[in-house]
Amino acid sequence: MSDGRVWYFAYGSNMETATLRGRRGIEPLCALGARAAGWRLVLDKPPLVPVGEAFANIVPDAHAAVLGVLYELSPADWEHVELTEGVRIGNYRSVTVRASPLSEPAREVDARTLTSDRRDPTLGPSVRYMASLIAGAEEPGLPAEYVAFLRAVPARPETREAAAFRPLLDEVLRRR
Repeated sequence: MSDGRVWYFAYGSNMETATLRGRRGIEPLCALGARAAGWRLVLDKPPLVPVGEAFANIVPDAHAAVLGVLYELSPADWEHVELTEGVRIGNYRSVTVRASPLSEPAREVDARTLTSDRRDPTLGPSVRYMASLIAGAEEPGLPAEYVAFLRAVPARPETREAAAFRPLLDEVLRRR
């Protein structure tokens, strides 16, 4: 990408405007519904702080594809994503995926995204978290079948620990 800009493929709560722009303070240069083949969405990634809930992650799967939002970011904004997602402390690792905008399926770009080997099948996402993913999928107009898939994911009420921790996390995310 020219002038150092970075394509970022978001598949979790960063798909939602309220998270990326609101909580993280990132203003993308461009946002497109997109698909990354060879990856599968899982919702069993434990957080750094144990709050009894799981978050989105992707795992390699040659027979699958994950949908999300392809953002064009400045290098500083991509660094902020990595910092606030805990890349430097092993919460996620940054990888490159081939992503295709849904509006231009013949066009593919190398995009940065995040994945983790940390998984816990005993955890599940909260209703609040899944609402964020659903809103993030609806905003760019991801296909109705994908939104229905997200709506069908079993979700649990948010834990007291997660609700208590979120305001502290929000304060950290906004500091730049």
